[in-house]
Amino acid sequence: MNCKVGVVLGENLRYHFPKPHPLNEDRYKIFLEKLQELLDNNIVIKLSARRATDEEILLFHEKEYLELVKRLSKIGSGYLDYGDTPAYPGVYEASAYSAGSTLEALDSIFQGKVQHAFNPTGGLHHAYKERASGFCVFNDICIGIEYARKKYGIKKILYFDIDAHHGDGVYYSYEEDGELYFVDIHEDGRFLFPGTGFENERGKGEGFGKKLNIPLKPYSGDEEFLRALKRAEEMILNENYELIILQCGADGLRGDPLTHLNYTPNVHKEVTKLLHKLSHEKSKGRLLALGGGGYNFENVANAWITVLKALALNE
Repeated sequence: MNCKVGVVLGENLRYHFPKPHPLNEDRYKIFLEKLQELLDNNIVIKLSARRATDEEILLFHEKEYLELVKRLSKIGSGYLDYGDTPAYPGVYEASAYSAGSTLEALDSIFQGKVQHAFNPTGGLHHAYKERASGFCVFNDICIGIEYARKKYGIKKILYFDIDAHHGDGVYYSYEEDGELYFVDIHEDGRFLFPGTGFENERGKGEGFGKKLNIPLKPYSGDEEFLRALKRAEEMILNENYELIILQCGADGLRGDPLTHLNYTPNVHKEVTKLLHKLSHEKSKGRLLALGGGGYNFENVANAWITVLKALALNE
């Protein structure tokens, strides 16, 4: 099955921090080099990045926090959290382009330009309404959820996160939301930032039972991940959705300098194939993929190319 897949490229690729920060410009350069073959062969198409408006950012974030980001962006120094997420000149604009590119991807899906879309600078799952966290300035996922619900009138969404770090900014923001189905397979929070995402965290109120956190021990590999994926299938296969979001962080791959997992890109292949099939059965083909973390840049590029091939070629 060949599917029309769009990749959002442009000013969003400015979302990186000055070297020697682990999320620096080389990450996107290496990905673009490997992506070129898919573009040249029309396996994927380019979508143009756009900047989110302040009104769109405020669909999720608090105004005081937005103003802080703008102010430190002009100053060009300081930190947006307790030390992981530095401000630099233009961090507001770069972050707004990252968030806007997720919204452009959503528009392209809902308006039928593509079936599936990928924003490599999206998936910033640690940011909260009122603060940055863990290299994440604006939480494009939560902005995107609110945007899709407001603009397109949808409610039921499946969010699936395979980043090595728990997607705490998404989980706690929608812990009581009964229409946001949440699956997160990650390294055990006892050993890795942000220290959350335990098995007993299943949601609250109307959200209880709609959330699944599966922490894995350090040095877990493909076998452990695929067992977790089977558990996730039991929860997600019996529901219909209006949109599926995959946060396909690559920091769980063997050799990442910040985590302790031992995946191969086969993890990305298997989860993408599952969600790709599910999207055509359950969500009218609507599937949005977001880059997430990853600090071994060869790993990142290989994982993301694997995701795109699984979406476009089902391989």
